[in-house]
Amino acid sequence: MSLKDKIDMQRLPSHIAIIMDGNGRWANEKGEDRLFGHLHGVESVRNVVEGAAELGIKYMTLYAFSTENWDRPEYEVTGLMALLVDTIHKEVPTLNKNNIRLHVIGDVSMLPDEARAELNQALLETSGNTGLNLIMALSYSSRWELETAIRQIASDVKSGALDPGSINQDLIRTYLATKDFPDPELMIRTSGEHRISNFLLYQLAYSELYFTNTLWPDFRKENLYEAILDYQGRERRFGKTGQQIKNEEAAG
Repeated sequence: MSLKDKIDMQRLPSHIAIIMDGNGRWANEKGEDRLFGHLHGVESVRNVVEGAAELGIKYMTLYAFSTENWDRPEYEVTGLMALLVDTIHKEVPTLNKNNIRLHVIGDVSMLPDEARAELNQALLETSGNTGLNLIMALSYSSRWELETAIRQIASDVKSGALDPGSINQDLIRTYLATKDFPDPELMIRTSGEHRISNFLLYQLAYSELYFTNTLWPDFRKENLYEAILDYQGRERRFGKTGQQIKNEEAAG
């Protein structure tokens, strides 16, 4: 029996978030430039997204480029932006073929004009698709997101458009970049690092965290299946006791 056959299709996480880490190390191990690793990381994106769509996963968020990544060497940032433009341009037909809708979260105003134009075109061309929602976190960080949300909430309170007494968790969510998506049930990080790295800090409050030593360019569908199986072996309690969960399942 394959790993895919072992997955309980009735208990799939609806939203999987992934920190795609290890491109640089993968390239260094092969005596290549870091951009070589990023180029091969695109193959992993294509394979894993296809695997998620085949399973019927509804949302997948990929941490593609953080606000802190702008501080990397100029040649690497320039190369990444060129790779971004080329990849988006080439992948749109595949996204449409697989009924995948593309979304983006992050401070896209920082992207080069060509990258932003290509991205906007891809968002438009895939907007009618109804399968997997692929969310790219580009020029994104949670602290940027929360700072932006707090500033807008404060502005709305100051203008009288918002009553401070009405501020609660549900309202805060409407000011986040992810307001249109459910919180991830599963977060995967590759390359053996055990950090969240400023990624979806608010949204990951009750997510199951899965860390693997596999470097991102080597991560494929089988690795995704392993993560999902690990997730399905856990008991999600949301602060309750295990017995409470069992009682609720029995009653439901």
